[in-house]
Amino acid sequence: MRVALYLQDKHPLRESMKYAQYAEAHGFEAVWQAESRLAREATVPMAAYAAVTSRITIASGVASIWTRNVGLLAATFSTLDELAPGRIIMGLGAWWEPLAHKVGVDRRKPLRAMREVVEAARELLSMKQVSYAGEFVHLDDVALDVVHGDTGPRKVPIYIGATGMQMLELAGQIGDGVVLNYMVSPDYTTRAVQAVAAGAERAGRSLADIDRPQLVVCSMDHDRALALDRARELLTQYLGQQPHIMKASGVDPALIEAIGKVITWPATADDIRKAARLVPDDAVQAISASGTPDECRAKVEEYIANGATCPILYPLGDDVRLMIDTFGTN
Repeated sequence: MRVALYLQDKHPLRESMKYAQYAEAHGFEAVWQAESRLAREATVPMAAYAAVTSRITIASGVASIWTRNVGLLAATFSTLDELAPGRIIMGLGAWWEPLAHKVGVDRRKPLRAMREVVEAARELLSMKQVSYAGEFVHLDDVALDVVHGDTGPRKVPIYIGATGMQMLELAGQIGDGVVLNYMVSPDYTTRAVQAVAAGAERAGRSLADIDRPQLVVCSMDHDRALALDRARELLTQYLGQQPHIMKASGVDPALIEAIGKVITWPATADDIRKAARLVPDDAVQAISASGTPDECRAKVEEYIANGATCPILYPLGDDVRLMIDTFGTN
C-alpha cells in the first residue's frame, strides 16, 4: 500500500525532520507539509525535510494561491527542486474563510484564479519565457532567469487541493494530481473521485491519469479513549473554523451550528475544549482514522477502497513512530 506522512505544527520542526527521516526509512513515499492556517508556512519545512532525506518526496499540502505572485511561487518551487531534484510536489489550494478576508484576501472566482496560477506556474517551471494575460495572473515576458546551474525544465508536478465538487472537477481537468481533504467520510471520497473523473473526461483524460492522495487524520493509541479525544479536539476546531469541509462530509448541520457559536478563527484552547464536549464519538470515527492500530488500519482501507490512491496520514498521537511502524513497509 502506498502511504505518506502529513505534518502540520503539532510537532517542533526539528522533531518533524526526524519523523521525515523515519518515514523514509520505513517505506513512506512522501511527506506533505501543511500551510492551512497562519501557524506554519510550508516551504521552509519542506526545505528542511529535503535536506535530511535522500529518496522521499516532499510536498506542500497545500500552499495558498493568493499569498505569492506566480513568478515567486514558481521560483520557490524551482529552488526546492534544486535541493531535491525530482522529489518536489507543488500542492496548491484556494484557502478558506474566515481567514482569507481577515488578512485582506478577496477569494473571488477561486476556480478561475486556480486555473490561471496552475497554467502559468507550469509554463514557468518548464523554463519558458511566459506572457499571460489573465484576470488574476499577469506576466509580461517573464522567465525563471537562472544564470548559474541547471537551466533545464523542472519536473515539479502540480496537485490541486480541493474540497468542493467544482474544484475537484478542475483538478481532474488540469492537475497532475488532486489532494483530497481530511475530516471527511469515505462516502465523501467516493463523490469526490467521481467529480475528479468527470473533470478528467471533459479534458480527454482518464481517472488513472490523476493521482488522488488523501489527507487522513490518524489519531492512534493503544488507549482508545485517549486517541478519540485527540481527534475530537481537531474535529471541533474544524467544525468551527472550516464548516465547508464539515458540510461536504455530511456532518449534522445542527452540530456545525452549535460548535460555530462557541469557536471561530482564531480560537483559544479553552474555546476548543468547551466546544469538544458537544462532539460524540461516532462523529469522530466517521471522518477520521481514530482508535487502536487495528481500527486505524481498517478506516484507512475504507478511504482507499473508495478511490483514494495514497493515504497521507496526519499523526495526532504522541507516539508518531507507532503510526509509521503500523503503516510502514520496512
